[in-house]
Amino acid sequence: SIKYTEWITKKILIITYYVTSWLIFFGEKNMFTKVAFVTGSSRGIGYECAKQLAQNGYNIVIHGRNSESSFERLKKIKKEIELLGSNCEIIQGNIDNLDFISQSLQFIKDKFGRLDLLVNNAGVAALRRGDLLDVMEDSYDYCLDINAKSLFFSCQTFAKYMLDLSAKLKEYSPKIINITSCSSHILSPSRGEYCVSKAAASMVTQLFALRLAATPIKVYEIRPGIIKTDMTSVVEEKYNTLIRNGLVPEKRWGLPFDIAKCVIGITKNYVPYTVGQIINIDGGLNIRNF
Repeated sequence: SIKYTEWITKKILIITYYVTSWLIFFGEKNMFTKVAFVTGSSRGIGYECAKQLAQNGYNIVIHGRNSESSFERLKKIKKEIELLGSNCEIIQGNIDNLDFISQSLQFIKDKFGRLDLLVNNAGVAALRRGDLLDVMEDSYDYCLDINAKSLFFSCQTFAKYMLDLSAKLKEYSPKIINITSCSSHILSPSRGEYCVSKAAASMVTQLFALRLAATPIKVYEIRPGIIKTDMTSVVEEKYNTLIRNGLVPEKRWGLPFDIAKCVIGITKNYVPYTVGQIINIDGGLNIRNF
């Protein structure tokens, strides 16, 4: 009947109204929530940074290598972050591949429409430790590609996007944080290629910090000391002895938690009027003493 048809039409309009309102509300809510992309976040420092950023209200994009084991870890992290009330998306791929960096940016644009924080954490150790005179090209390229090249082009790609956003968004204060290493200035001849790559990463940070100093984008370098992660597990006994004997003035291992806390402090603008600051989180390892 006509009355029944009118009743159905009215119901459909009401349902459409509420569904549309719901989508608009949550879409806008998502657009106004800050977004962080943390590379190398399937474990260790990156994982802890992602978790603490979620605890502080960020939506998170986590990243790992394109492998099944990495995907399994990332899935667990995604669930953990979502339980904290944040949206979390997974990206997998080789961060030293420029096409992948561009695809990552497009993914973030499509999913969130903004990016407030880039944490360049992905990094690798030397393929082999040994005599500096025996370093091979494969290990050298491996370290430089992931620890330095990826950092340079990630900063370049995402900084351009952040600059575009700064012209559109109010109260937008984007940041880039590069996680390097104490090895950027402390020599380890048994893994010279790693030291070279981290020194290069430090220079990348300074270059982009200077280039972007007059823009809303602030760039920082965090230099971790001896941090208890999978990367250092292979030399744990060696460092246990060194730390016990005073190599680190605080006489303890650093933890991913320590690095993540520093990241949170930067995001809260606790270090204003700074350009390219190098923040040593190393228990005093960088202090020269005798």
